Amino acid sequence: MSTTTSPETGRAPRSPDKRRRGIPLAHLDLHHVSLLAVLGVLALIGGLTQPSQFLSTDNLQLILTQASVIGVVTVGVTFVIIGGGIDLSVGAIVALASVWCTTVATQEFGLAGMLLCSLLVGLACGLVNGVLIAYGPMVPFIATLAMLASARGLALQISDGKTQVVTVQPVLDLGLPDAYVLGIPPLVLVFAVVAVLGWLVLNRTTFGRRTVAVGGNPEASRLAGIAVKRQRLLLYLVSGLCCGIAAFMLVVLTGSGQNTNGDLYELDAIAAAIIGGTLLSGGRGTITGSVLGVLVFTTITNLFALNNLQTDVQQIAKGAIIVAAVLVQKGRNSA
Repeated sequence: MSTTTSPETGRAPRSPDKRRRGIPLAHLDLHHVSLLAVLGVLALIGGLTQPSQFLSTDNLQLILTQASVIGVVTVGVTFVIIGGGIDLSVGAIVALASVWCTTVATQEFGLAGMLLCSLLVGLACGLVNGVLIAYGPMVPFIATLAMLASARGLALQISDGKTQVVTVQPVLDLGLPDAYVLGIPPLVLVFAVVAVLGWLVLNRTTFGRRTVAVGGNPEASRLAGIAVKRQRLLLYLVSGLCCGIAAFMLVVLTGSGQNTNGDLYELDAIAAAIIGGTLLSGGRGTITGSVLGVLVFTTITNLFALNNLQTDVQQIAKGAIIVAAVLVQKGRNSA
């Protein structure tokens, strides 16, 4: 039986089944397993150094709750990076949304009004970013950097540099232990829902396939009939929506809105996505990896706090993890 050969390689092409079972999928699974192994090592260290505190139910709930807010932001950032963009404004958008939804005027509309305000502010900022980048056109780095400065400035102006205390009791009640569902804080459940929806959209919808295609090769995507500009606009809307959700979660967690909220969230979210396996150049990434990346960083922060270690050492450790993750990515790409 004759076999056809590839004109480029001179070898017989692999069958679709073999292609699906090939190296990329193996690498993906291996990367997730390695992140789980890192979490296991961190848990072992915590169990050995502070067994009574680290392994307590309260501390585990604290880790998951702290991971929830930045985790929701990371889901949105992951979509943007996979689509070939970058968003440096997520922390500032979180601050602006949290301040705007905790003004006295907004709080008069109760929980629903505050939540709607936070979501609309996030979407509006995402829309501005998307229009500037997709139709401007502006480089994502510059457009989102401008949004970072503008949103921070507006948040400072609205709050006048003061902490805006939440007086709406239903909002405050969401952060109390009485609101836990089977011992799980509501914020953790929100994070889980956002992560699952993100995974489904990325892996099971046309939107997700178009996101990967646009991030991998925008010109080929355009020639294939994909509306690249519209796709980029939608990606920044997704990021803005996630920021709006995270802002309201932060308000529930702290009981206030401040212009300093979300400080350095952009760096933490990008770093979590990268160590989770998302390529900074676009075209590849997973929500599962990003979630694991968030959990790794949050657990490290918790361990350092429990062991009274200095923040600068913690930042050095995070930096080393990011460098290691990038080197692993480069090794996988060159293999």
